[in-house]
Amino acid sequence: MSQNDIPNSENNLNRLENLIKLAQKAGADQADAVFFASQSESVSWRLGKMEEVERSESNDLGLRVIIGKQQAIVSSSDLGEDNLKMLVDRAISMARNAPEDPWCGLADKTLLARDIPADLDLYDNTKVTTDLLKEKARETEELALQVDGITNSQGAGAGTSASSIALCNSDGFAQTYRASSFSLSVSVIAGSGTGMERDYSYSSKRHLEDLETPEKIAREATERALRRLNPRKVKTTQVPVVYDPRVSKTLVSHLASAINGQSIARGTSFLKESMDKQILPHGIRIVDDPHIFRGVSSRPFDGEGVANSKMDVVSDGVLRNWILDSASARQLGLKTNGHASRGTSSPPHPSSSNLYLEAGSQSPEELIADIKSGFYVTELIGMGVNGITGDYSRGASGFWIENGKITYPVNEITIAGNLKDMFLALTAASDLELKYGTDAPTLRIEKMILAGN
Repeated sequence: MSQNDIPNSENNLNRLENLIKLAQKAGADQADAVFFASQSESVSWRLGKMEEVERSESNDLGLRVIIGKQQAIVSSSDLGEDNLKMLVDRAISMARNAPEDPWCGLADKTLLARDIPADLDLYDNTKVTTDLLKEKARETEELALQVDGITNSQGAGAGTSASSIALCNSDGFAQTYRASSFSLSVSVIAGSGTGMERDYSYSSKRHLEDLETPEKIAREATERALRRLNPRKVKTTQVPVVYDPRVSKTLVSHLASAINGQSIARGTSFLKESMDKQILPHGIRIVDDPHIFRGVSSRPFDGEGVANSKMDVVSDGVLRNWILDSASARQLGLKTNGHASRGTSSPPHPSSSNLYLEAGSQSPEELIADIKSGFYVTELIGMGVNGITGDYSRGASGFWIENGKITYPVNEITIAGNLKDMFLALTAASDLELKYGTDAPTLRIEKMILAGN
C-alpha cells in the first residue's frame, strides 16, 4: 500500500451539497455537513525485528440539522444514496425531539471564508511504501542501540497519514482541503537493573522532506536517556523552576483551556474575569496562527467555514481574546474569531490551531545563569491541574540547577503552585521551535514549591 494519494475530489462536495438540499426539503431551517476521508499506515520496530504494521482507511460523514433552536447531529460511514436519505430522516426526527439550544446555529454568513489561502502547503503527495517506513524505523533504532550505555529499546516507529476534509452549509459555503503527516520516533533504555532510565525523541511534519533524520532522532533519544542515569532525590523546598520546551508547551495548553469559549461561557475557568487584564509579564506575547506554512495545526478555514487569521491571544502580557466558535461567542455576546473545530458526531467546539508563546531575548543558558539552586523540568507526570481554581500539582523529573548550571538528574518530585501566579512569574528564553502545534521556548517560573524527600 502506498500512502498520500488521497483524492481531493469535488464529488465529496457534491455529495454534501445534495445532502443539505435533502435536509432542507425535509424541514431543516439550516444544515451543514462535513466529510473526512483518511488513510494511514504505521510500522513498529523493536530489537531488529518488525513488531507490527497497521493500516487504516476511513470515510466518515457528519450531518447537522437545525430546526428553530433545536439541532441534531448524525454520522455514518455508509455513503450509499439510500442510507443518506435515511440519515436525513433520522436527523430531522432527532432535531424535532431535541431540547432547545438558544446558542445553536450556523456561523454568521458574513464571517464565512471567501478568500481561501492557497499557499499553506499542507499536503505532500510523496508515495511512501511500507518498506520505506520499515527502513526508517529500523535505521533509527539501530543507530540508537549502537551508542555506549544504551542497553535496550522500547521500539522505533514510523508512520504516514493523509486526509481530505470537505465542509458545506446551507448558506452556500463549500470548500475542501487535504493534509498529510509523517512521523518518526524511538524510545530507548540506558543502564541496567534498578538503575535503568528511559527517554525518547519524536518528529512529526506535514512533508516528508521536513522530517528529522534517523540520526538526529537517535542522538536526541540516547543523549536524553544517558543524562538521566543515577538520579538523586531532593528535599522539599521552594526554588525557581525552568521548563524544557518539551514540557513548557503544557503551560500554554493550560492557558488555552482556561480561555476556551465554552469554559468562559460556563464560568468554569480561573481566567473568566481576566479579559483585558495582565495575566503574564509585560513583553510576553502568545499568538494563534492557523496559516503557518506547512504548520502542524494549520487550516485554511475553521470547522464552521469561518475565515481565520493570525490572532494575538496575549499581547504585552494582557489577555486580548478568548478562543471562540459561534455558539460560545453568542453566549458571551461576541462574534466568533474563527476557532471552531468539527467532527462528524458532535457540534462544533472552540479549539486553537498553531498556538505559541513567542521567544524572549535570553538564551536558555542566560535564563538560568543567576539561579543558585533550582529545578530544570524535562518530564511531567499526571494531570493535577484544576481548571476552575488554577491550582497546579504535577509529578516531575529533570535536573538540578546549581550555581547557574544544569548538573545531576533528579526524580520523584512534585512541583506545585497556582497557574495565575505562575503565569505572572514567567520568563521566556529565545529557543522557540514550532514543533508540536502548541509550542513555547524554555520557560522560567520564578518560584514554585518542590515536594521531595
